[in-house]
Amino acid sequence: MFNQINHLNKELAELVDRHTDRDGPQSTEIPSLSFSRYSTPHHFTGTGAPYRINKPSIYIVVQGIKDVIFGEERFRYGPPNYLVASLDLPIIAEVLEASTEVPNLSCRIEFAHSQILELLSDDELKVNFKGTSKRGVNVAELDVSILDAIVRLVRLLDKPADIPVLAPLFTKEILYKVLHEEHGDSLRQIVTDESPTIHIQHAIQHIVDHFHDPFRVEDLADIAKMSVPSFHRHFKEITAMSPIQFQKQLRLQEARRQLISQSVDVAEVAFRVGYESPTQFNREYSRMFGVPPGKDVKQLKGLAEQRVDAEEVSGKTNQE
Repeated sequence: MFNQINHLNKELAELVDRHTDRDGPQSTEIPSLSFSRYSTPHHFTGTGAPYRINKPSIYIVVQGIKDVIFGEERFRYGPPNYLVASLDLPIIAEVLEASTEVPNLSCRIEFAHSQILELLSDDELKVNFKGTSKRGVNVAELDVSILDAIVRLVRLLDKPADIPVLAPLFTKEILYKVLHEEHGDSLRQIVTDESPTIHIQHAIQHIVDHFHDPFRVEDLADIAKMSVPSFHRHFKEITAMSPIQFQKQLRLQEARRQLISQSVDVAEVAFRVGYESPTQFNREYSRMFGVPPGKDVKQLKGLAEQRVDAEEVSGKTNQE
């Protein structure tokens, strides 16, 4: 079994390596499939890379190691593990192992809510859930049957004529197998009307849409159709954060994105994302990212320049 997983993972790494031509996230001819490649260790959130999980997805690191910071929890994953994400959540990700010779390679497979509902409502496809996970982000061991289906999906990039027919079938197979695994229940709960997760999801969406505005927890509880104590408990179980912490992460990540991508001063960005006090903004920014905003921006821009240099060196090497 272990040898089979190693063989499949090696093939998957070769496929991803061949179908990525630069650092960063990259789409493919298969709409549900995307890759990422990094040639240097990389810390990202609000730096041009996605820092929110917008659709139910699984992430597979096929070469190297990544950390995902989610609320107060940190998940480390790489071969032979994968990450299951079910909700729109603010995350911080770190590429820990990467070099020009051995880049960090990963792939992401997205699932539509309609695909999950279709499988769950098919009487002939009995899904036996192994657990009752509510958490929006989980890491699990990658079963060989899931890895095999992923490899078959990625192979289709070499046979584009087969993609329209086979890609939906392989994606459905992967989803079916993931639903049977340890954290598959977290995907079920986002499409089940009576699930607390789907009610919390409505409150999450409200915070995301209005992250720069203050809110009353009582109003969020009303949106989720829960009592305030029940809302607090379920929100923490699902997101690993309180509503205030969740909003704070959204604000600070958006602030970081603006500071990196725009020529604006720190005080202006603080007000844009909802802070009334630049002092409080600086304090909370430093607590979250480890350094004050100005120093953080300088460091991140320096890392970006290093990545550009690494890509140029890699490109010249490939040409030779």
